[in-house]
Amino acid sequence: MEAFLVGAVRTPVGRRGGALAAVHPADLGGHVIAALVGRTGVDPGAVDDVIFGCVDTLGPQSGDIARTSWLAAGLPEHVPGVTVDRQCGSAQQAVHFAAQAVLSGTADLVVAGGLQSMSQVPIGSAMAPHGPFAGSAGWAARYGDQEISQFRSADEIAAKWGLSRADLEEYALGSHRRAIRAIDEERFHAEIAPLGACDTDEGPRRDTSAARMAALEPLRPDGVTTAATSSQLADGAAALLVASTAAVHRHGLRPRARIRHLSARGGDPILMLTAPFEATNHALRRAGLTVADIDLFEVNEAFAAVVLAWLAETGADPERVNVNGGAIALGHPLGGTGARLLTSLLHELERTDGRYGLLTMCEGGGQANVTIIERC
Repeated sequence: MEAFLVGAVRTPVGRRGGALAAVHPADLGGHVIAALVGRTGVDPGAVDDVIFGCVDTLGPQSGDIARTSWLAAGLPEHVPGVTVDRQCGSAQQAVHFAAQAVLSGTADLVVAGGLQSMSQVPIGSAMAPHGPFAGSAGWAARYGDQEISQFRSADEIAAKWGLSRADLEEYALGSHRRAIRAIDEERFHAEIAPLGACDTDEGPRRDTSAARMAALEPLRPDGVTTAATSSQLADGAAALLVASTAAVHRHGLRPRARIRHLSARGGDPILMLTAPFEATNHALRRAGLTVADIDLFEVNEAFAAVVLAWLAETGADPERVNVNGGAIALGHPLGGTGARLLTSLLHELERTDGRYGLLTMCEGGGQANVTIIERC
């Protein structure tokens, strides 16, 4: 049994308050789903399920946004949908669930992806006002009463791996430059389905500089992480079509990549952003591959410190990592980023004639997903 990616499409990533801010989340999702169906030519009535990631499923993102996105796209009512939350890895996990359904033989065609409107539903809305740990006797007995935040984690990673603020800012500036180059060379053109007048990622800053970054205040007292070395709040959606071998033949689809490996691992929930380090090594071992075998890596740029520490731990070639920029420049629409990254990874493998691509990202609670794809 094999699971193939036969289509992948995304919206441009909009800045919070930008061109996509007023688009209803169901319409964000519906837009990429409709584009996916149109580009692949698949019969939407043959789709077995729709699995979407989303975080902070409140207000316009509530009520099973996977289902409402499919219906907003005007597609058959008999196709169900389900929404999953693995924090920042939600859309990547959605693809994993889709692939597992196909690999198990219980589904042949699954639409998987994710979305987030951080303009309409501010980050952390579902955790207000006290957060998920307040009042838990079991949590307090195990971890005590201490700060649980990604900002703390980013600063502690920087300290543990000996990363200076200048190191982080140098990396962040490079992310913007890589993203701008990708936009100017139209590397994203094939993967984006324009939405209204928005046809280009809004996040990359052509006017940023080392001096501008150095002038910003840290996010925590005496910390080294600033807004410039953190991912941008954003709006966006992405969707992929996962198909079985039987579905590829039955519907005349063109497989573009097979999912070679998928896994998820947990780590320290306090130093929560380090889970991708061991998760990457675990995935490579399970897949029978090495770092040298991977042509392209996407490591979500939640913070510059995460990617730099991941590089130190894995020994990966920096020239193969986030080659078209990452969330520091392009933005991080939480529940949709995993699908956006996988979409971009697939297209870049095709553009460069690469074979293997690996995606990983840190997630709330000290978790990480890893997906390895092999181009067909």
